[in-house]
Amino acid sequence: MVVLAGCGGADVEGAPVERRTFAFEGEALVVDADDSDLVITPADVDGVRVERQVDGWVVMGSGPEASWKLVEGRLTLRVGCDAVAASCGAVHRIQVPRGVAVTVEDGNGDVTAEGFATPLKVRTDDGDVRVRKASGELDLASEDGDVSVDDSVRSPSVVVRADDGDVRVSLAAVPRRVDVVTEDGDVAVTVPKGEYEASGVSDDGDVRIDVPLRAGSGHVVSLRSDDGDVVARTVN
Repeated sequence: MVVLAGCGGADVEGAPVERRTFAFEGEALVVDADDSDLVITPADVDGVRVERQVDGWVVMGSGPEASWKLVEGRLTLRVGCDAVAASCGAVHRIQVPRGVAVTVEDGNGDVTAEGFATPLKVRTDDGDVRVRKASGELDLASEDGDVSVDDSVRSPSVVVRADDGDVRVSLAAVPRRVDVVTEDGDVAVTVPKGEYEASGVSDDGDVRIDVPLRAGSGHVVSLRSDDGDVVARTVN
């Protein structure tokens, strides 16, 4: 279930569905969005397919006004409400051609990405980040939200930064690198059995590193929380 972006009260799930396919040729795509939740997947498609639902109301103003365009490898998605009082929400579901590396820049909204074998970079100012069934390198960050990487992921490198949120990483294959830092939140990393060069630090929380250790291992796990518990463990 998608959590709605915006100021609440909008019936996005019941809103009309609009669809558009943008011509695209390239190896990398930037998704630039604001005030919308995003669901992004690779697919056997020509071009970039976008499906959106937008809903809201305003008092003494205008909106919701939605726009979308793809220019020079940047897909820009906007939903605006400009009013004394407003409730606006949106969700965009995006399909990109397989083999395309994706960078997401979302100002306000949750980001869910599934199925990427290519590098994936996600930045959101206010929202949760969720990744499933990925095997490409991951570079994820949220200023205010949780980050989760579920146990279907086989990525060799996972880098996570969170200013205010919990981080949960569970991997299905032994990684080359897991690097997690959060300023205010718990960190929990689960990896397959193997030998790791692993470390954990918390300025204000418990630390438990429960994985087989070997200095100089080619599999490095580095975890830090300024204010939260830190745990690294192997799959049961």
